[in-house]
Amino acid sequence: MNADRPIILGLGGTLREGSSSEQALLVALERVEARGGRTIALTGEALALPHYDPQLGAPSSPKVVRLLDALRSADGLIISSACYHGSISGLLKNAIDYVEELRKDKRAYLDGMPVGCVGCGLGWQGPNLVISNLRSIVHSLRGWPSPLGVAINTAASTFERGGCREEPVVGQLDTMATQVLDFARMRIRGSYACMQASSQDARAAM
Repeated sequence: MNADRPIILGLGGTLREGSSSEQALLVALERVEARGGRTIALTGEALALPHYDPQLGAPSSPKVVRLLDALRSADGLIISSACYHGSISGLLKNAIDYVEELRKDKRAYLDGMPVGCVGCGLGWQGPNLVISNLRSIVHSLRGWPSPLGVAINTAASTFERGGCREEPVVGQLDTMATQVLDFARMRIRGSYACMQASSQDARAAM
């Protein structure tokens, strides 16, 4: 673990390359890197996984292995979903279901992990429903949703390769990304402090 350069994993997008939810995610991850963090992005086709079956467990496909390795190495997470019929996309929900494979890890599920949530859709109702859905899912997986969730009305925001034209949207993504990164740094430093204290206690008891 590197407290100065935490790894922030981004999950999102749709099967349509360059979707608004993918572009929003990449803008957020760019802000993480600008502030010294490291990033991993899994979008679109990278999330096109077999339907998760908790009885069978995770198949040993390269995409599944890559997702689980990325989740295990991440210090923080940003999830960006399009709104499909009042909820997150099935593509993204199925990928998140694979977090069940982390249930027996030392860090079970997303325990203690900061998670930024982004919702995209035409209008305001859908994106806000996505934020609510994502926060409920993150809570159930023991993660910590960032204070700011970013709801983006794509009818009023234009995304292009490499960025977004609307500065207020970029500003919100920057704030959310910073919250995830800062919390990840605090968690890592707190873990180091606890390990050092335990080590000192053990030496004192000898």
